Amino acid sequence: MPAKHKSSSPHLVDPDEAPEITETWVREADLYEGDKLVRRGRPPVPTPKQPVTLRLDPQVLALWRASGKGWQTRAAAILAERAPK
Repeated sequence: MPAKHKSSSPHLVDPDEAPEITETWVREADLYEGDKLVRRGRPPVPTPKQPVTLRLDPQVLALWRASGKGWQTRAAAILAERAPK
């Protein structure tokens, strides 16, 4: 049986208990143009990378991981370079 989730925001009973509207609150609020929510942050990538499942020998994987941070990017570059044309 799933556990009940607690409410993330308590219901306000008295309007005087409402939080004060500050410059920070306004700056972080959602922005709408008409009915459309204007998204902030990094725009979507036109061709996102695809997750895959690849089975490698443990020794091969250990060597790639031991090569340091960015090993997946380097492995992808080598695969792209050696891909059949």
